[in-house]
This record gives sequence, structure tokens and C-alpha cells, in this order.
Amino acid sequence: MDSSLVDETGRDRERGRATRLRVLVHGLGLLPAASVLVRVLDGDLGANPIQATEQALGRAALYFLLASLACTPLNTVFGWRELLNHRRTLGLYAFLYASLHFYTFSAVDYGLNWTLSKEAIFDKPFTLVGFIAGFILLVLAITSFDAWKERLGRHWKSLHRLAYLAGGMTILHYTWAKKGNLLSLSGDILQPVLSGLLLLLLLALRIPFIRRRLAAHRSGSRRTR
Repeated sequence: MDSSLVDETGRDRERGRATRLRVLVHGLGLLPAASVLVRVLDGDLGANPIQATEQALGRAALYFLLASLACTPLNTVFGWRELLNHRRTLGLYAFLYASLHFYTFSAVDYGLNWTLSKEAIFDKPFTLVGFIAGFILLVLAITSFDAWKERLGRHWKSLHRLAYLAGGMTILHYTWAKKGNLLSLSGDILQPVLSGLLLLLLLALRIPFIRRRLAAHRSGSRRTR
């Protein structure tokens, strides 16, 4: 068989996989918004629909941020390089849902009354933490494009490591909102605690020594096969 035909077939197969993964990423990206919209139309948001909407959008922002941060470790552990092409997309979905979360808070809950919104943000520590996390995501979203990458040079990576800080602050915001008082033993904090453990794992997998060991192990396993 002509080697050029084999190469072309392989490239077509790779393009097909890339297209399917892109469709899957965007499908998952739009799913939380569609779910919230359906629940709003069905009146299936409980006794406090505004709070339920805020929480659903906030959870979506956190999960997409964690998914974006997981792309590099998953490539390190499993060699899934295709995921690296979707880090920015997942991060932008995280920013989208964080923006919708804030819009629901400021426009729907507080009716764009900036005096009341400002008081709610700065008088409640857990709200202030969430606001700062959202501001970090705003900065990262603006600077995520290639033009900013070239403009910032070597500082771009340092800036975008703040995604881990945003993740930690979002989880703190989530936990605090669930419990009301961090010293209280009441409240459902299983989801934010699991999210925090996942974030710590992702951070550990970014440690250079661990990354090198995992990459070497993966290369050795590939040669053995």
C-alpha cells in the first residue's frame, strides 16, 4: 500500500478524533446552561429558584475550571495530548459560568442595585472571596488569547498559574456558602471538599519531580508494549 495513502488515512483519523472531542467539549460546555434553562421553564428550582440558579452556575464554573486544570496532568499521566488543545476552551467556559453566576447575583437577586450588591460583597467574607476569584478568572480569560501570550512573554505562564489560586478561592467560597460558618459542623460540604482534594491532586501532579517520574514511567510502559 502507498505510504502516502496510509499517512493521509492516519491524518484523517486524527482529524476525526479531534472533531469529535471538540464537539464533546462544547456539548458539555453548554449542558449546564441548558439544564438550568429547562429547570427554570419547568419551575423545578425549589422554594428559592434564584439561589438554586446561582449555585448551579457557580458549581459549573468550578467544575470547568477543574477540568481545564486537569488537562496537563492527564497528558502527563496518560499521554492524552489532544486535551491540551482544549484547556483554554474549558477555562473560558469556567469564566462564562462564573459571569452568569455573578449576573444572577447582581441583576436577578439584587436588581442591579449596586449599593446593596457592594454591601453584600464586602460585608460577607465568603462573597468577597468569590468576587476575587471571579476577577482573577476575568483577567485570565482576557489574557488567554495568543496576542496576549506574545505580549506577556515568559510572564504569561506565571500569570495563568493564578488559575490554581482562583480554584482554591472558589472552593473556599463554595464551602463557606454551604456551611455559613466555617467553624460550624452543619451543612453539606461533601462536594466542595471533594473538589478541594481534586485541586490538591492536580497541584501535586504539576510538581516538576512528580511530572518527570510520571512521564518517564509512561515512556517506559510504552517501550515495553
